[in-house]
Amino acid sequence: MQASLDSVLLNGKRIQLHDELPVIGTTAEDFTFVKPDLSEDSFYDIEGVRVILALPSLDTGTCSKMTRMFNEELSKREGVTGIVVSKDLPFAMRRFCETNGIKNIVAASDYRYNEFTEEYNIKMLEGALKGLIARAVLVVDKKGKIRYTELVEDVVNEPDYQAALEAVDKLLAS
Repeated sequence: MQASLDSVLLNGKRIQLHDELPVIGTTAEDFTFVKPDLSEDSFYDIEGVRVILALPSLDTGTCSKMTRMFNEELSKREGVTGIVVSKDLPFAMRRFCETNGIKNIVAASDYRYNEFTEEYNIKMLEGALKGLIARAVLVVDKKGKIRYTELVEDVVNEPDYQAALEAVDKLLAS
């Protein structure tokens, strides 16, 4: 459930975001990110259906659980790529992926360019996690259109996995 597209809660306290989350039907913006090996890649270079997992940090229980869950579920589907985006340093992302057996998700650090954070408008502007990315899931079709979004109402909560995966399955079936 999301009460607003330009704010979230952090343990019940309202936190303003940079702007509103992109809406369904719009074209997903391209962004450059740093991979765990310190090379760079672009969102537009990833083909097929894409699931963007935006989160504050892989070092938190909810973020790590969310990433592990999508890693497992997306491994059962062909033609879809998961991309976990956070401000975590590439070294921390590599360590997390290796330790947790994450092989079906692209780790994308936004620490260098902040393009994802700015283009998708989900930078938290206040509170204890100021400057980090709010928790959200976006499903993007093969043509680059956003087909599903969830801005998780309270950053400490998990997303609606079932709804996101149903959106993925619908795109893969079409």
